[in-house]
Amino acid sequence: MNKHISSQSNPLVKQILQLKLKSKLRKTSGLFVVEGRREVQLAIDGGCKIETLLFSDKLSLESLPIGPNEYISVSEAVYDKLAHRGTTEGMIALVQMPKHELSHLKMASSTPLILIAEAPEKPGNIGALFRTADAAKLDAVLIANPKTDLYNPNIIRSSVGGIFTVPVATGSTEEIINWLKTKHISIYAAALEQAESYQQIDFTAPTAIVVGTEDQGLSQLWLESAQKVIKIPMSGQIDSLNVSVSAAILIFEAKRQRGF
Repeated sequence: MNKHISSQSNPLVKQILQLKLKSKLRKTSGLFVVEGRREVQLAIDGGCKIETLLFSDKLSLESLPIGPNEYISVSEAVYDKLAHRGTTEGMIALVQMPKHELSHLKMASSTPLILIAEAPEKPGNIGALFRTADAAKLDAVLIANPKTDLYNPNIIRSSVGGIFTVPVATGSTEEIINWLKTKHISIYAAALEQAESYQQIDFTAPTAIVVGTEDQGLSQLWLESAQKVIKIPMSGQIDSLNVSVSAAILIFEAKRQRGF
C-alpha cells in the first residue's frame, strides 16, 4: 500500500517547498523538483532517477509512470500547496540531479551540432534555448560559466521539460573550448562586430554555435577561439535579438544545410 500525506506541515512537503526556492539546497542535497505529468515522463525517459513521485489522491496507481523509487499520494490541499500550476495533472517528482561534467557527455553523431550559451541568467531564456534544442534535435547543449541553477523550477517550466531531452554539460569557457578542440568541432561565435553573415557559413561539419547574453555578448576568448564570428543581418534600428531567437535562427540554418 502506498504512503499518503494529508498534512501541509509534513517534513517532505516542507522539503519540496524549500527545494523549489533554494538553489543552494538543491546543490547540497542533489535533488530538485519536477512538476507535471509530461515533464516527469520526459525526466524518466531522459534517464533521470525519480526519488519520490507525489501524486494527487484523485489519481490511481495504475495511471502513474513506471520508474520512481517511491510513490506517495497527497491530499488535494497538499497538492495545491506544492503545485505552481493548476494544469500539471496531479504529479510532482523529487528527482536526483544528474551529472553534467563534459567527461560524461555522450553524442551519437560523428558530425555533431551543438549549442553553447555563455553565462545565461534569465530562466525564461534558458528554457527557450532548451525548447529550441529539442525541436532541432541537437546533439548537445553546453552552458559555459553558468550563473543560474539548471534545475531552477522556472527553467524546467519554461523548457516544457526540454531540459531532459537533450544531452547537457556545463563547464568554464576555457574547459569547453579545450573540449571542442579535442573533438575537432568548429566554433562559430555569434557577435555583431567584425562578423560574417551566418548565411555564408558551412555548418555541415562538426559544429558548435555559441551565443552570449543580450547585454554582455560573448567573452573575448570565444571570439579569439572561433573559426568564424557570425552575425544575423538586421534591417531595423534595434541591433540585437533575444538570445533564444538568435540561437533558433542559426540552429535551423545549420539544420537546413544538413537536410534537417
